[in-house]
Amino acid sequence: MPDLNRRIVVTGAAGLVGQNLCLKLHEAGYTNIVGIDKHKHNLDVLRQHQPYVEAIEADLAETGDWAAEIAKADTIVLNQAQIGGLEWDQFERNNITATQNILDAIDPETAPFIVHISSSVVNSRADDFYTRSKTTQEEMVRASPFRHCVLRPTLMFGWFDRKHLGWLRRFMDKSPVFPIPSHGKYIRQPLYEGDFCRVIMGCIEQEPEGEVFDISGQERIYYKDMIRTIKDVAKGKAAIIHIPYWAFWMSLWTVGLFMKQPPFTTRQLEALVIPEEFPIMDWPGRFGFAATPFREAVDETYNHPVHSDIFLEF
Repeated sequence: MPDLNRRIVVTGAAGLVGQNLCLKLHEAGYTNIVGIDKHKHNLDVLRQHQPYVEAIEADLAETGDWAAEIAKADTIVLNQAQIGGLEWDQFERNNITATQNILDAIDPETAPFIVHISSSVVNSRADDFYTRSKTTQEEMVRASPFRHCVLRPTLMFGWFDRKHLGWLRRFMDKSPVFPIPSHGKYIRQPLYEGDFCRVIMGCIEQEPEGEVFDISGQERIYYKDMIRTIKDVAKGKAAIIHIPYWAFWMSLWTVGLFMKQPPFTTRQLEALVIPEEFPIMDWPGRFGFAATPFREAVDETYNHPVHSDIFLEF
């Protein structure tokens, strides 16, 4: 039986993974959950909807009192990450400097087990700030003297998704058209956040020391078909159109001139069209549950009577 009173510290607790994980941990009976995040608005959302979480507002790239929580933890879900942005400094602070500060705050005498949320991009041919910083972050955790496992998820979606598919879903209701670059036949392997949280919880309970898990969606689907499924299930309003790649790139470049943190960048577009697929391991069998089919997961995400109406800031 799992120790439901173990002290679990979740970094990046106010984002997509963190919000979902805290909810799933509570539903499973865990009683000692600490969430750390620097995003005030999203942390307030966590406090409002999940008052059982001890929510701490802190920038992990800066030293502070939050370090005491790391020292007291039985388990750390190392989850904070800079995903989007145009400047290297943002990725360095949140993915590298913050991780080093967390590792420095661990007491070697009572070191917790670390579940590190890495990314499938460490196996990608993409070369952008996110890929570089996440690769460095994973190397830091794996080189540390502390017990740990590593999870490498692919593109994720689910409740509280303010980026990626969540932003695309909202865009469908704000714009009369939804553009898809070129033919749109880019293989994606979207991972449902509800399933990923169950994998994380399996790692918390089993503590598979030193193991690395590539956690990709079990279904391979074209980007264009993924978008059409979301529109169909969520009843999106925009008309889906295909536009030339160069026109899509130029539009993103123009948006980047006026937005400090655009939701989708030219670098992410370049990564989208790279023809590559990630390995599909039997993580449902490894952790003892069935993966949620994509269409069913989309329905749960966008048609839930409570959670689908909760929005986070970008």
